[in-house]
Amino acid sequence: MNASPEMTEPPADQPAELPPDRYSERELSWLAFNNRVLDLARDARRVPLLERAKFTAIFSSNLDEFFMVRVAGLKRRIDAGVAVPSVTGMRPRELYDAMLTRIHALVDSQAALFRDDILPALEAEGIDLLRWSQLTDDEKARMDELFTERIYPVLTPLAVDPSHPFPYISGLSLNIGVLLRNPANDARQFSRIKVPRILDRLIRLTPTRFIPLEDVIINHLSELFTGRQVTSSCLFRITRNEDVEVEEDDAENLLFALEKELLRSKVGRPPVRLEVEETVSDELLDLLVNELDISEKEVFKLPAPLDLTGLFDLADVDREDLKYPNFLPKTHPDLAPVETSSEADLFKAIKRHDVLLQHPYDSFATSVQRFIEQAAADPQVLAIKQTLYRTSGDSPIIDALIEAAEAGKQVLALVEIKARFDEQNNIAWARKLERHGVHVVYGMVGLKTHCKLILVVRDEPDGLRRYAHIGTGNYNPKTARQYEDMGLLTCNPIVTDDVSRLFNHLSGMTAETEYRRLLVAPNGVRSGIIESIDREIEHKRAGRQARIRIKVNSIIDEQVIDALYRASQAGVPVDLWVRGICGIRPGVPGLSENIRVISVLGRFLEHSRIFWFENDGNPAVGIGSADMMHRNLDRRVEAIVSITSQRHIDEIGELFDLAFDEGTVSWKLTDRQWTPDTLDADGNPKLDIQEHLIAKTATRRQTTRTPRRTWYFQRPGVLQNR
Repeated sequence: MNASPEMTEPPADQPAELPPDRYSERELSWLAFNNRVLDLARDARRVPLLERAKFTAIFSSNLDEFFMVRVAGLKRRIDAGVAVPSVTGMRPRELYDAMLTRIHALVDSQAALFRDDILPALEAEGIDLLRWSQLTDDEKARMDELFTERIYPVLTPLAVDPSHPFPYISGLSLNIGVLLRNPANDARQFSRIKVPRILDRLIRLTPTRFIPLEDVIINHLSELFTGRQVTSSCLFRITRNEDVEVEEDDAENLLFALEKELLRSKVGRPPVRLEVEETVSDELLDLLVNELDISEKEVFKLPAPLDLTGLFDLADVDREDLKYPNFLPKTHPDLAPVETSSEADLFKAIKRHDVLLQHPYDSFATSVQRFIEQAAADPQVLAIKQTLYRTSGDSPIIDALIEAAEAGKQVLALVEIKARFDEQNNIAWARKLERHGVHVVYGMVGLKTHCKLILVVRDEPDGLRRYAHIGTGNYNPKTARQYEDMGLLTCNPIVTDDVSRLFNHLSGMTAETEYRRLLVAPNGVRSGIIESIDREIEHKRAGRQARIRIKVNSIIDEQVIDALYRASQAGVPVDLWVRGICGIRPGVPGLSENIRVISVLGRFLEHSRIFWFENDGNPAVGIGSADMMHRNLDRRVEAIVSITSQRHIDEIGELFDLAFDEGTVSWKLTDRQWTPDTLDADGNPKLDIQEHLIAKTATRRQTTRTPRRTWYFQRPGVLQNR
């Protein structure tokens, strides 16, 4: 990329012209994010050893998804002859080559880190990942017996010959390729063995000694191919295009169309990556490359073991000293039960004042989950409506919705069956809910429903009252213990009316587009955020207080980025807290010297989206589900709710202050370069914001009642206070 051209000083009332190379490339920015994940695996000073192994596995899992979706999509455009450049000016082939070059460097770095650092460190702690040659005679005898009794019966070698074509290799499966020779006639043959996923990847020899399943299989190949000579073998793994596409406009029934597409996607998806053991023979590699139609750049030669997502299995090792200290989420003080009862009445608590939750520090089970369960069991509750984007297989939330429907309540579940990689699961939950009387809606044609909403209608002595939860994360009890998210519990009639009208829009296809306390995509989030940015520019030019602080997973929308550039040029301080992809270039003279960008990664995945506008000392603040990406702003239903309580606004302000403090661990972005900032001048680790919040949660007390302060969107689509 070329450096930005020199920018001349514009007139005082006119911003400088924005240069054409003002964006960072989305895909390369994502790879920089995954390198930050690898930084955690590298960090022996701050990250416990088994957690470093887990971050190595997370890096691999992230890269798998990147290939299945982003690399596959780009390759599809190249194959279709699409030559439209990205916003940075890179054409598809140029970008594809740049991505693969960077990925090769990253996976080589990961392999070296695992081989030269993490593996020896594990061995020093008595945790051994062994090869067959390292086993004792007794252990080999045990593995011989295990192979005969438990492994051999489930293996299915597939040979290639004139009557058996090259087998279909499923994406992300681990395979053993074998070249065989028939001693009788010197004929050569290829066979493939799929390493069965139904068996544990790491076989436990002792509580701390493991051998990969594939190693045991490879060392018993002679028992699988009797009468044949094994001349060569190697592990290999392919990644396929797994992005499911449905032409919704042509589908009379979206559910059946998606099920059909999922079935079709099991075969015929082209491979986009081939991983092989670095010891692979030329003959075997040539055969795989030709049969799979893979290019040289798409081949990744790596040391065994392949597929380091298998390191997730080390989480079960009983060495708490090598893991993050145990953390038990706490019940939010505003929802804590009183001394005379074992459980809090959440409806009474919410009527007192709004409750701002931050998971996992605030327990999901005693807040959001309890809210749904109490609503399901409460005879005064008449109706429950909820969006479901992703949830777990044994979700108590699903059970609560079924309980409510069977009790005669009106229950609506808006299940997004197009949630990527969860399509099959969500179809199953949707059908289960329908069987038990829940009204199920499958989202809107052309849009994914990504907003996180619950609405409860309750019959109370003074009339019907509605309660709502608006969040930033999925209603998944399992990920709620791993993801940092925020949510608002409220019975504010303006908010609940907005949520009610939004549900009616989603379930009944009304033409609702304007709300008083919500920003809703695809019609209102981008315009509302940009108007709020422009308002800060006006404040700055008038000599009033102005500042912008935003926390998102990703920011690549060009219109929002350009608005932030204009704010920087006007002198507005802009702080961006971005976990993943960042298309903005901070610190460029004349363009973005007033923009700071940080990233925070750690034991929890930072997932909340927060929007803060100083507004001349009366901050307008919102939380919601929307990232600043085209898909969120144009092709999804998203919702951002304004925060009403001054106490909550102060809490969010303190969170931003802490994140951007020079004494806090973060990664800092300057132009297109991310730099970890983890140690102070004396070489000691800086403050970890997540560990700080864990400690703060453990010592806090129940708050006293605070007055309600009303914030609302005075003009539809603009964060405003009054």
